[in-house]
Amino acid sequence: MALDTNTQILTKPAKVKTILVSQPAPSIENSPYNQLIEKRKVVIDFRPFIHVEGVSSREVRMQKIDITKFSAIIFTSRNAVDHFFRIAEELRYTVPNTLRYFCQSEAVAFYLQKYIVYRKRKVYVGFRTLDDVLKEAVKYKEEKFLFPCSDVLKPSIPKTIDASGITWTKGVFYKTVISDLSDLRDVYYDILVFFSPSGIESLFHNFPDFEQNDTRIAVFGPSTKKAAEDKGLRIDILVPTPENPSMTKALDDYIAIANKR
Repeated sequence: MALDTNTQILTKPAKVKTILVSQPAPSIENSPYNQLIEKRKVVIDFRPFIHVEGVSSREVRMQKIDITKFSAIIFTSRNAVDHFFRIAEELRYTVPNTLRYFCQSEAVAFYLQKYIVYRKRKVYVGFRTLDDVLKEAVKYKEEKFLFPCSDVLKPSIPKTIDASGITWTKGVFYKTVISDLSDLRDVYYDILVFFSPSGIESLFHNFPDFEQNDTRIAVFGPSTKKAAEDKGLRIDILVPTPENPSMTKALDDYIAIANKR
């Protein structure tokens, strides 16, 4: 094993030439991954191991959700924004100017401008976490909040919202679906990079007979680490750590040692 769970080198690992990241390619040109490609002269491919599919308006109604009855929305992702407005359009619901929007981060709030004009709407923005935006939401406890989300939701999220004391309803507006990776069956990568337990699930759903052998596994976060270990995978790179707060930093450090002549 080349790295322990603190990403400290034990022995010199085999060289790294190819990496597969189980996410979409970065949208910005000068992303840290592009910098890593240039710096270390490695090939990095991007392939979502999971993807999002919207549920139908009928499925939303089957959850006994009437979106016209809510006066505030909590958005924690761009997917939630897209699928709320998609459902509203399917239901021919004209979203009122009086609706309050509580966005978990500036990135989500900025994306909301795809559908609304800021100066005509009431938008509240958290710094980065759900707790941040709930601090704003509790100031409006008279409102009825809708929380559009995926069918895969961390158990801690409902508990956190309940603890805030607001009146809210969860609505599954989209689902996390395993992607078809069958075209990768005969393709080898030196490192596979995972950011969620769903990515690990997708790997074994597509390749039930997967054997790690010399493939290095990089994971982000404790829940992804546990999912990998539950499948018997050897974890070579774990992020975040004090030394490596980001995946690209961890990969850079690993490759620096692996490819050193």
